[in-house]
Order: sequence, then C-alpha cells, then structure tokens
Amino acid sequence: MKPAPFAYHRPGSVAEAVTALAGDPGAKVLAGGQSLVPLLSMRLAAPSALVDLNGIAGLDLVEVDATGVRVGALARHADVLASDDVRRVQPLVPLALAHVAHATIRNRGTTVGSLVHADAAAEMPVVLSLLDGSLEVEGPGGRRTIPAGELYVGPLESSVRQDEVAVSAFFPALAPGAGVAFEEIARRHGDYALVGVAALVDGASVKAGFLSVADIPTVVDLSGVADDDLGEAALAQLEPAGGIHSDIHATAAYRAHLVRVLTPRVVRAAKEGT
Repeated sequence: MKPAPFAYHRPGSVAEAVTALAGDPGAKVLAGGQSLVPLLSMRLAAPSALVDLNGIAGLDLVEVDATGVRVGALARHADVLASDDVRRVQPLVPLALAHVAHATIRNRGTTVGSLVHADAAAEMPVVLSLLDGSLEVEGPGGRRTIPAGELYVGPLESSVRQDEVAVSAFFPALAPGAGVAFEEIARRHGDYALVGVAALVDGASVKAGFLSVADIPTVVDLSGVADDDLGEAALAQLEPAGGIHSDIHATAAYRAHLVRVLTPRVVRAAKEGT
C-alpha cells in the first residue's frame, strides 16, 4: 500500500517549520520517520502535508554537561547511544536506547521523535518520565518547556500542539550515589516490549517506570517497600492508574506476571549500581 497524497515542505529554520504547520492544521512533522512512515504506508495516518525538519541546521545536537543531557530533534538514536558523555552523565539513556528496535532503525530514528510519538510501548518516553525530564517546543507563541509529567495525555497522544515543533529533550543527570537499571521482555530482540521496567534509586527514594503496561508511560513510587513486595506494590499502583491492558501480544494477566518478576529484579540492579 502507498501513502495517500500529501504536500511536502522542507523549511530552513524552526520558525519556517512552525509557520508551515500553523498554516495547515492537517500537516505533520517529519524527522527520522521511523514511526510516521509506516503509518503513512498503511494509511493509518493521512496528513495533508509533511514538514521535513532535516534541512534545519543545529537540530542534531547532543549536549552534555553536569546538569544533564540535551538531545536535539534530529539527533539519531545511534548517535545518542554512542556518546560516552551521555553514558557517563545519565546512563539510563543508553541502557534503554540499546533496546530500541534494530541498528538500522536507530541509525535513522530520532530520540525526540520517539518521545513525541508517545507510544507507551516505546523505551524513551518512560525514561524521560522516570527522570523528570522535559521537552522544549516552539510554536507561534514562542518556545515553552513541557515537563515529562505533563507530556503524555493518552494513547499515542502528547500535549505537543499540532502547530508546535519539538526542538529538544532534556534528561537530568544522575545524582551522585544514585543508581539506574533497565530491562524488558520481548518476543524477539528489537520487537516492542511485552513489558519493560526502568528503575531509579537515589538514597531512600525508589521509583520504577513501566512501558507497554498501561496506555501511557507510567511511573510508580516504591520508596520504603521491602524487596519481596516490590512487584505487588507496583501492581497496586498500576492497576488503578489506568489498568494493565491486553492486546494481541499479551494478556493483562501475563503482563501483570512480568511486572511481578521484573520489578524486583530491576530495582535490585539499580541498587547494586549505587
């Protein structure tokens, strides 16, 4: 199947991209295209126009300092994954990126694009949520910063407006003495996870983020919970917070079982990394 017809714009600046989006409510942004192009090909998405960011200089940045990691809208997964500075300052980012699809996808796909796509089965949205990161966007009214806690509002739905361009994402640095870990279960390496868990342990604070469990990336606070009770404590917070869903890949019961198994394992690995 071929995509439905669409107009094509290749702006030279973010301001031009915003203007193109604002002038056409049916337009969508194209960055890496690894999520959007399959939807176009299957006609699950039929935008009136694509606004291609790849002609805009400076959006492929990967900046690292003592405060954290800033990833530009055109930075490819592979470039972020290969950065020793990213690994040093916030190791959870490469731990999760290593599970993103396959090398060919990571070579073209963008980390910011994955965040905006808002797939609850993807790795990077839950990492941003667990770390209390943020997304910087630019629209007709200027730039604004969206905290991760306000970014995901529903299945495949973010709070980025149609006429806004996501410019960069910020992942805060790992605090001294803190530890992180990540693990997921998939049918095959590179497939979407049946369940994935990311953990952040900082002193007495223990938090875990879950992907491919609920309709949006979900973070739960497990501080003060005994190691043997971590799985059940996570389930108790996940189930009323939107439920554990069933689909063609796994039942809710099986996902709940994986939460019970993975949560203590990943939290333990994070504690060992402190």
